[in-house]
Amino acid sequence: MKKGFMVVFDGSNGAGKTTVINEVEKYLIAKGFDVLLTREPGGTEIGERIREILLDSSSVKMCHTTELMLFGAGRAQHIQEKIKPALNRGQIVISDRFDAATFSFQHYARGIELAEIIQINNLALNGFSPEMNIILDLDPQEGLKRVKQRSQELDRLEDEKLDFLIRARNGYLTQAEEKPNTFKVVDASKSKESVLEDVIKIIDSLLIEYALDI
Repeated sequence: MKKGFMVVFDGSNGAGKTTVINEVEKYLIAKGFDVLLTREPGGTEIGERIREILLDSSSVKMCHTTELMLFGAGRAQHIQEKIKPALNRGQIVISDRFDAATFSFQHYARGIELAEIIQINNLALNGFSPEMNIILDLDPQEGLKRVKQRSQELDRLEDEKLDFLIRARNGYLTQAEEKPNTFKVVDASKSKESVLEDVIKIIDSLLIEYALDI
């Protein structure tokens, strides 16, 4: 049995991650692949409980270090309980956010020292890393408009000020520039069809790279 691989979809709030992820899942299933969808924070029973705390708009007293460590704790559980077993079964794992988000939100936007984030994240990863991060890039102001159009209450991170979200976006773009082999940026301001076409090209290249029939 061939081992699977992991693709992370990340980027600006409102960039259409959920829609793209669902379409990619359908595409891969139609080709006969076994797909596991997951998310961060979350993905496991423990992770989902952590998610509730992290995104709860009433968690206003949470300090930045607590936030960072909760993300790390959830990620460690996620990898050991869900992601690694799925990859060993030969599944393709698709995650809505992963550790690129931690660097973007906690370092570039929050201002936590990079060394602290690397330390916590490395402890959580324990040598693991996803094969590809697909960043759906969108101007944060446009992203906020889209989020508000959902008529849903904003979570604690979505409700941050615009300059915070701009710094987070720049964090994603910086990571993509520094790691072009494992990051691909897709312009999420284009039509849904164009965005999906760009994403499918990246997915197909991964299938070829990992010697999986397409």
